[in-house]
Amino acid sequence: MHLFGYLASILIGISLGLIGSGGSILTVPVLVYLFNVEPLLATTYSLCVVGLSSIAGVISRLKQKLVDFKILLMFGLPSILGVFLSRKFLLPAIPAAMNIGKNILLTKSNFIMLFFSILMLVSALSMILGKNKKEAAAVLPIYGYSLMIVGLGEGLLTGIVGAGGGFLIIPALVILAKLPMKKAIASSLVIISIKSLVGFTGDLFHTNVDWNFLYKIIILATLGIITGNYLNKKMDGAKLKKGFGFFVLAMSLFIMIEQFFFSNLIK
Repeated sequence: MHLFGYLASILIGISLGLIGSGGSILTVPVLVYLFNVEPLLATTYSLCVVGLSSIAGVISRLKQKLVDFKILLMFGLPSILGVFLSRKFLLPAIPAAMNIGKNILLTKSNFIMLFFSILMLVSALSMILGKNKKEAAAVLPIYGYSLMIVGLGEGLLTGIVGAGGGFLIIPALVILAKLPMKKAIASSLVIISIKSLVGFTGDLFHTNVDWNFLYKIIILATLGIITGNYLNKKMDGAKLKKGFGFFVLAMSLFIMIEQFFFSNLIK
């Protein structure tokens, strides 16, 4: 299973480099199901893997001058604050076990994985059903305060599960800020990298990290994102995004089924 895990680690990076999202929502399932990492620890590892591997994509996008620095302030800073608050206060506040009705005992690990599967489902549907509209070159970006509120909410949600949140950030930047897709992807990668590393740094104070294991995943994911950056220039991103959406949909359904029927959730 570890061999499949290492191959999947490359896929994490390829997805981030190719479409600017998706890779981060694969990281936790890969760590949990292919490397048998406990879900709470997997969210911490995910933040590190996504944060460090994204740097290669960030450097590439900075060279292409695609990053919108005003977006980093308006959306990125609230998102980073959301992740910090989520990891510091929300995640520890989740009970170790919750009784849902007479026959369902929801542990903290179950909650994290089910919540994660719901975010994956939302992400998959947005990739599958999203329409590829032609961008108007003359449209100027909109830097409204709604970006700050959405950024904070996105950070709070994705901080719980250790996801980078590109699947939420990119639609927000395209719809609310009217950014062209390439700029939205570039700006999203910068936000993902910074906020993931901030969240991981906070976890270091109370987590024992197996660096010998983690650095292998980081190296493979980084190789993947370099490959994804190259493929981004050669392939039809719209078709790939839709195909990847179906893959994420299957993964989310698998996690839901596994949690309900094979993890002693129902007593």
